[in-house]
Amino acid sequence: MVQRVTTVAFEGIEARAVDVQVQVAPGLPAFNIVGLPDKAVSEAKERVRAALIASGLALPARRITVNLAPADLPKEGSHYDLPIALGLMAAIGAIPADALAGYDVLGELGLDGSIAAVAGVLPAAIGANSRSHGLICPYACGPEAAWASPEIEIVAAQSLIQLANHFKGTQVLNRPQPRIRELDGVPLDLADIKGQESAKRALEVAAAGGHNLLMVGPPGAGKSMLAARLPTILPPLLPAELLEVSMIASVAGEIEGGALTNRRPFRAPHHSASMPALVGGGLRARPGEISLSHNGVLFLDELPEFAPAVLDSLRQPLETGEVAIARANHRITYPARFMLVAAMNPCRCGRASDPGFACRRAPNARCAADYQARLSGPFLDRIDLHIEVPAVTAADLILPPPSEGSREIAARVARARDLQVQRYAALKLDHVRVNAQASGPVLEEIARADNAGLALLRDAASAMHLSARGYHRVLRVARTLADLDGAEKVGRVHFAEALSYRSLADEMRHAA
Repeated sequence: MVQRVTTVAFEGIEARAVDVQVQVAPGLPAFNIVGLPDKAVSEAKERVRAALIASGLALPARRITVNLAPADLPKEGSHYDLPIALGLMAAIGAIPADALAGYDVLGELGLDGSIAAVAGVLPAAIGANSRSHGLICPYACGPEAAWASPEIEIVAAQSLIQLANHFKGTQVLNRPQPRIRELDGVPLDLADIKGQESAKRALEVAAAGGHNLLMVGPPGAGKSMLAARLPTILPPLLPAELLEVSMIASVAGEIEGGALTNRRPFRAPHHSASMPALVGGGLRARPGEISLSHNGVLFLDELPEFAPAVLDSLRQPLETGEVAIARANHRITYPARFMLVAAMNPCRCGRASDPGFACRRAPNARCAADYQARLSGPFLDRIDLHIEVPAVTAADLILPPPSEGSREIAARVARARDLQVQRYAALKLDHVRVNAQASGPVLEEIARADNAGLALLRDAASAMHLSARGYHRVLRVARTLADLDGAEKVGRVHFAEALSYRSLADEMRHAA
């Protein structure tokens, strides 16, 4: 007789059902796992054997075969331990044979019979709910699984003994409740930053429309401080966005204690990050930083210090909002709709723009051009807002804190985003929520310029050599500026401000 248990294999953030078939048959004692397992799955037999012994059970002296079907699908990870162990327990009569029917199972076993947390519980729970199944998972992951649906039946246990008692009816395990992670530390606020009013304005525009932003300024000007406070003016995640973000974090194993957070992600990888670390990949095609910052912010400090190939690998995700990781035997797609916020010095020493400073390497303009030439033109063309962040003087620091902080700016950002949601819903573009996601034909309709605006755009496109992509990005920013003003139509003043955010990119291109 073959005992069957359902578990999952992960393809990106999708959980694909896997049938765990356990057979205990006469023959020489053996324990074999087949079905294209990786090293972690092959080692499961030793963890299962030790966990069963610690729980007061012994494997029979018979031939045990575990098949993971479909057999041509690669099986990776330690979450196969628990379904294999429960299948064996049902096969030898330690739990009722029909107890596991209608459940998906995943969890890692300790040698003492405990059940340890695993990655991917949330997408597994969503997949189980779509099949009208319940879920058996580690106790630490129970609150995470509860977010999948209020109707799904969840059994979250700390050990094999608890599960056995639950199925026998001697111990009832309560359904876990979803939990939100509380923020630690002192909250950041834009009121902490004195001066830099133009940079704060650019930050507000970027947040309102979901635009990419590049800040250029000397060391100590406050670029990193500004970027770190960007999440404080972004609206909380919507329920659908919360699930998307949490599914990626779950697959990456970055959910602590099963508690989710409704704050938008803010990822700041070091400039030594490799391409697989940033884009995703590796042996198990894990999500990279751009996917972990989905629906949030990816901050790249010291931008020219990143390897050119790594930065250019971001060009396609910045356009499409997803990244495809191809391997010889499979292809995985992760969502990657993020706001790129980058910071850089004007040159290697950072003082090229200081009055009266003369660089010893070369004339200031040449030194800055050589440093900025590390960034490719097509990559820079995908950044909507380019701003200079000047050094803060002692006179700025003596001034009292600004009266306007993150709360007031966040209210304006929320109003602008509400207008965008309503506009795109009326156009039946449910996949578009902010102006940065709008396509060219849509932009030409919703950001149509009047005669004065057309004349300005025509002159600027010729003088600044705007590409087609650059032109559409000017339209996006102008539409956001109009939304911040509550204006139905985009005026000349909005196009003028939007073009001012492209002037620095034009200077960088000419300098190089």
